[in-house]
Amino acid sequence: MIKIIAIVIVVLIAALLGYAATRPDIFRVTRSTVIKAPPETIFAQIQDFHRWGAWSPYEKLDPAMERTFSSPAAGAGATYGWNSKGKAGVGDMKITQAVASSKVALDLNFTKPFTAHNKVVFTLEPQGDATRVTWTMEGPAPYMHKLMGVFFNMDKMIGADFDTGLASLKVQAEG
Repeated sequence: MIKIIAIVIVVLIAALLGYAATRPDIFRVTRSTVIKAPPETIFAQIQDFHRWGAWSPYEKLDPAMERTFSSPAAGAGATYGWNSKGKAGVGDMKITQAVASSKVALDLNFTKPFTAHNKVVFTLEPQGDATRVTWTMEGPAPYMHKLMGVFFNMDKMIGADFDTGLASLKVQAEG
């Protein structure tokens, strides 16, 4: 009986590992909201890392984290690094593209608690007297990411943070 149970456990583990291997090699998380403000107002909040403290949910993970900013202060080429002993980890971001009032693209790199290199894009689309803001992050999904994805819904976890951030951005822009 113990031998049968052991065989069943090994087969289940093998099936789980095999299933994880079939998952996509890239992950993508997207959330959007409509903000009753002109694109220029929202763009100013996104393209300047100094202003992220007012709306980014990640800024609140560790109020004591060390932050470094580069020159230029905003727009393409601006960089922001953080070093947290808490939940925020260690990493940096660099704005790679800032198209006035319509798009901000950046490279997002984590070094702790794990290494990851992702792309983030904010798009702003005018809709009458409001603006649709879309926040997207995508990147490679190595095998460990795929395996974790079997147990944790990464889209819901990261997406919840994006929803919180967009709600805070809405308050800032509409205020």
